[in-house]
Amino acid sequence: MPPLTTATIERVKEGLEAARDQEVDNQIQNALQQTTAIAENSPDDRISGGVRRLVLRSLIYTLFRVKIDYPDRIPKHPGIVVANHLNHIDPLLLLAELPGRPYYYTLGDARTLYNQGWKRHILRFSGGVIPLERLWKEEFAVIKAAKSGRQDLVDLATEIEQDVPSGSAMQRLRQIERAVQSILAHQDGIILFPEGRLGKTEGRLHLPLKRGAAIYALRAGVPIVPVALIGTKNLYLRKELTLRFGQPLHFSQSNRPKRGEVDRVLEEIKQALIALLPEDYQEPQGLKLLHYFLNHMFY
Repeated sequence: MPPLTTATIERVKEGLEAARDQEVDNQIQNALQQTTAIAENSPDDRISGGVRRLVLRSLIYTLFRVKIDYPDRIPKHPGIVVANHLNHIDPLLLLAELPGRPYYYTLGDARTLYNQGWKRHILRFSGGVIPLERLWKEEFAVIKAAKSGRQDLVDLATEIEQDVPSGSAMQRLRQIERAVQSILAHQDGIILFPEGRLGKTEGRLHLPLKRGAAIYALRAGVPIVPVALIGTKNLYLRKELTLRFGQPLHFSQSNRPKRGEVDRVLEEIKQALIALLPEDYQEPQGLKLLHYFLNHMFY
């Protein structure tokens, strides 16, 4: 659990505001309708992957310098891209560098995706997002503290439990799983962050990894391409952000993968990502223009 600092509580209040925002809810519901269409093999209303890539590259290249390590490993065939996760810019950065075809979808936290007008505008235009409605770790911390005697947090915890979707409904989880399998069956790709949360430190994975990527890959019989994202934890104007692509990992298809199979795939993913991450990352020194703005812009 994160410490209950003033910043943590302010973040919870921002999340609660987003959960109550009708514009945020409208876009989440539209995205979920698209997810349903994918799961039911109905036509998905989306722009060209090439156009989406151009729009995102225009945004990111205006703000940062981007370096690609092993560009020959950028996947040209359908599969699952897995990456470490340091900042909310990460899915946009990946979508800006992956090819327009196959078309890549990404799973992302619903309120973080749509909590600002400019993000809603871009994502409404670009599509390709499967929103996850869930409680944040900061919200869990507030609820736990309230139940442990923090009277000053009782009202806030009650509001969270009343107004913030937990994402635990089995129907919704199955809908997302069907959508992912349909995406892969139609020769498109998906981006997953198996840590399941933002990492705290450059060059380190938050373990244990979530099992979803392994299960999806085994069921669909598609390769997994590991990617290390380097430099995205702390952003500032014209900082160099690195994407380091790994060799694809191949597995035999298994319609009903057993726990041992899933665990072996997870171990391969973990080792591949660790091998790609820098062992001694050093944050650049010097002037860091727009540091606060850019780190909160994607938050």
